Amino acid sequence: METDKDLQRTAVTTAITVELQRQAEAGAQRIDVEALAEAVLQSIEPTGPAAEGRRPEELNSSNDG
Repeated sequence: METDKDLQRTAVTTAITVELQRQAEAGAQRIDVEALAEAVLQSIEPTGPAAEGRRPEELNSSNDG
């Protein structure tokens, strides 16, 4: 059974692999460390989808706030 640490390690490993592959396919001569760091950070704390909220026609006095 995988622990949270195992899952996190797998996510980081995958993020590094995917980012390095992307850079190689783009013909990078050097590793873009900033992009690599961003990929790792996203794997640790992924950002969820932005909340859509309500459209103006869905608002009324009880939910407009």
